[in-house]
Amino acid sequence: MSEKVCIGKIVGVYGVKGWLKVRSFTSPPENMLRYANWELVREDGNRSSAKLRSGKPQGKGIVIALAGVDDRNLAKSYVGCQIEIESSELPALEEGEYYWRQLEGLTVFTSEGVNIGRVSHLIETGANDVLVVIGSAESIDKRERLIPYLPGQFIENIDLDKNLMVVDWDPDF
Repeated sequence: MSEKVCIGKIVGVYGVKGWLKVRSFTSPPENMLRYANWELVREDGNRSSAKLRSGKPQGKGIVIALAGVDDRNLAKSYVGCQIEIESSELPALEEGEYYWRQLEGLTVFTSEGVNIGRVSHLIETGANDVLVVIGSAESIDKRERLIPYLPGQFIENIDLDKNLMVVDWDPDF
């Protein structure tokens, strides 16, 4: 079985017929509606299966209806749940493309071989994504560095098998 991937979070109820507001973690946000079989993870860690009955963009967000959830009171019980799918359901990417989750946790070295930390997470800025690299016990220091995710410019190599990334970056910057 493949690992789980969080694609969104239920953030509120919508209307009186059991619809829910969700914050999508997919890009574009409506891509989360492609997946019908969800696993809902409650804040206490309990998990349950859910089937997407319907969904649509609404304003700046997404609203969804789950199979078997037909009233507002039942819908309220799902607020706060993370929405997960099997990673095997994600579309295959082209050579040299990566999902953010694949980059998170990679050890980052400069082209001179200096360990500057691990990728903590990425930030979407509009112009380009930015890697947030945080120093670790094994790195040159404990600083946080923001490195533009621009393959061919700052990103020289990514090796998922070795869990590392090589960047053209001055460790003093």
